[in-house]
Amino acid sequence: MTITQLFNVSNLFVLPFWALIILLPNWGVTKKVMESFLPFVPLALLYIYFFVGAITPESAQALSSSQLSDLAKAFSDEAVMATGWTHFLVMDLFVGRWIYWEGQRTGIWTLHSLILCLFAGPIGLLSHLVTAWIAQRFLGTSQTEISTTATTKT
Repeated sequence: MTITQLFNVSNLFVLPFWALIILLPNWGVTKKVMESFLPFVPLALLYIYFFVGAITPESAQALSSSQLSDLAKAFSDEAVMATGWTHFLVMDLFVGRWIYWEGQRTGIWTLHSLILCLFAGPIGLLSHLVTAWIAQRFLGTSQTEISTTATTKT
């Protein structure tokens, strides 16, 4: 497979996991799938494959630089960009999985945070942290009450 084909497959690979946690969060299959770290294994292996193929003396030097222009130049290479994008896919899904499980554990609404995390990981994470804080601070829900509510829902 070419780097472009692998890149396209990696983008499609994550979509079923996002669909499960966004559309069917309480389904038993979703919970089983998201209990496992196995969805991350193929992505991590692909990341390693891309990483090894992208590292040249020039890209290593550019990636070790703290200069924005050097990094921009490095990421203009398709192999480096595929590596970086796969990094985003892995980490955003990992954070999305954490948000999902926090929502399951606490009963806090996560749909908006998961959607944001799918498209812009750090914004989704911040959204969830703010939502959890609001639930605890302004709704007067203690962590114990949230956990009890989540337990009775499942």
